[in-house]
Amino acid sequence: MKPQSRKKKSQAPNNPKAKQVAKATAESISWRVDSLIPFFVVLLTLAAFLPALWNGLVDWDDYKTLVENQNYRGLGWAQLQWMFSTFYMGHYQPLSWATFGLDYLLGGVEPFGYHLTNLLLHAANAALFYFVTLHLLSSGLGSTAAFGEGPLRVAAGFGALLFAVHPLRVESVAWATERRDVLSGLFFLLTILFYLRAAAVSQDNGARRRWLSVAVVLYVLSLLSKASGIVLPVVLLILDVYPLKRLGGGPGKWFGPAARRIWLEKVPFTFLAVAFGIIALFAQEGAGALKAVERYDVFSRIAQALYGLAFYLWKSVLPLGLSPLYELPVKLNPLAWPFLLSGFVVLAISVSLYLSRRAWPAGIAVWVYYAFVLFRVLGTAQSGPQLAADRYSYLSCLGWALLGAAALRCALDARLSGNIEGRRFLLAPVLAAAVVLVLGVLTWKQTLVWRDSESLWRHALAVGRESSTVHYNLAYALQKRGQFSEAIEHYRKSLQFNPLVADAHYYLADALAMQGSFGEAMEHYGQAIKINPEFWGAHYNLAIVLERQGRVGEAIGHYRQAVQINPADVDGHNNLAMVLSRQGEFNEATEHFRRSLKLAPAQSEVYLSLGNIMARQGNLDEAVQHYNEAIKIKPNFAEAHNNLGRAFAARGRLDEAVKEFREAARIQPNFVAAHEALARALAQQGKNEEAMRHYQEALRILKSRRQAPNSSG
Repeated sequence: MKPQSRKKKSQAPNNPKAKQVAKATAESISWRVDSLIPFFVVLLTLAAFLPALWNGLVDWDDYKTLVENQNYRGLGWAQLQWMFSTFYMGHYQPLSWATFGLDYLLGGVEPFGYHLTNLLLHAANAALFYFVTLHLLSSGLGSTAAFGEGPLRVAAGFGALLFAVHPLRVESVAWATERRDVLSGLFFLLTILFYLRAAAVSQDNGARRRWLSVAVVLYVLSLLSKASGIVLPVVLLILDVYPLKRLGGGPGKWFGPAARRIWLEKVPFTFLAVAFGIIALFAQEGAGALKAVERYDVFSRIAQALYGLAFYLWKSVLPLGLSPLYELPVKLNPLAWPFLLSGFVVLAISVSLYLSRRAWPAGIAVWVYYAFVLFRVLGTAQSGPQLAADRYSYLSCLGWALLGAAALRCALDARLSGNIEGRRFLLAPVLAAAVVLVLGVLTWKQTLVWRDSESLWRHALAVGRESSTVHYNLAYALQKRGQFSEAIEHYRKSLQFNPLVADAHYYLADALAMQGSFGEAMEHYGQAIKINPEFWGAHYNLAIVLERQGRVGEAIGHYRQAVQINPADVDGHNNLAMVLSRQGEFNEATEHFRRSLKLAPAQSEVYLSLGNIMARQGNLDEAVQHYNEAIKIKPNFAEAHNNLGRAFAARGRLDEAVKEFREAARIQPNFVAAHEALARALAQQGKNEEAMRHYQEALRILKSRRQAPNSSG
């Protein structure tokens, strides 16, 4: 028995078919396990951001972008033409607009669809970064033949999760407006992936050119989503130096014949980056978002840049106290301790990584990548009120996640090579899992912050981010909910931080007027106009308050300024015309009513007012025309029927007058003037009995109105 047993054992290794089957089975199992890693990366990413699906839209650009903006709604020629030609809100992002248009076609302006698309795009980015990390780890840490692909793939999965479930990503994902971050990031990562594939081709042949051509097309799509990828040519050069090692490292490695081809590969990417960079600059200037150098001098901008470099690194390590706004101070002091400390940290890291560049090239490569991707949002061309913003970390902090993946890969390889004992080895994967879990929980909580506008800005105050803009935004959210007293309190605090914000004065005045504090409301409308003389809304609302206070002459002056600044203001023309007509200035009133009708023809009330002016001037034929237009737009317009009847009666057309008076009384049975006018017209026709009934009905209505307060009391 034993010899037979030995014979079977000795035959198995020499059976080629058995070896082939065993190898195929092992590879199949390995492939299945490995393919689950990106699946779990996507699943955990979706889980961490799940609350976003039930969030609403926030008054932090969402309403201007998606609710008030009609232009993006659909994918017809008119919408596409607008998307590819607009700099709306200071961005050129036609592809992002197209995805918003698709969301609208599928679900209107319901927030769920917009949030779902953002989340799916981010989950796709998590999977893409997994594959980018897989490639870069393989290039930077060498072959994995000794221990198989398992450690590499586990490490890549960890790196993808470090990026995807980090709370710094919440702003880009949970904020519907920031679709541009996740969409441009999708094509940015795809561009890098295809570039890496091209670089892996050993010879300069058709295959390499095809991969590069696809990368260029994907890069265009990234730039059409948002211009944040304009730094890509520099990113590709960094990758060529390390980990690809296609450039540098010795004589001829930078500008030799082989290097020349690598430099030429960057030409189309560089051309696109420059072109879209110029477009982005025009978009920002057109929106008035760029801050002048005179306001923030060179030293202030250097201090801001150093602060930003330290800020995102610190928040990557300890993502607590995140806020929708870290506001730029009205006066930035470069010698304040946060800026000095940031400068010291950045200098220390830069020097340390430079000195260790040969021993640890990955460190300096990631640091240079981080700085270059952040460069345009570090105050070099200041846009918006923020000193820093969580969303700027979306692409810039990919390198830190990559280093985390490399650290886990090294720990796994060390254990498999026997350099680390079992108990000590367990520390690495347990710690990695704990980090992912903690980040996921923090992300879940941070996503809830974006539930609505009030939650968002109350959170900003709770984490100590008091500023003019934070108080203003919270006040505006409260005002929309009708909480005027608390809104007024926060508007006042906003103006304490920065008294030169015209909008804060304007909305504070609105809230005060709603509470009947007209005197103080007029003061703040006046302040808004003083800060911004072209603030037509402040002129218009101030005119309304002045009119209520009986200061008609001043009201007319501000109405005139409002319509001069904004000639398309229909309500401004109408209100001005009404005041002018009451003052007997019929010609100017008529002019403004006519302008209003050109802007919005279907206004029955305006036609009624024009008819009244014509009737008062004795132009009864034109009055009849205007009354008829009013009735044409609004057939059940009792007052228009009544006034048309009066015009007919004045012309002696009693039959037509009676018909209109009857219609007015039918539409509005308690219309006293219609019953009285009908009674007079019937009396003129000799129909005294019917006339008496309508006189009596008019008296009954008047009597019931006088008794109503007593009966209710």
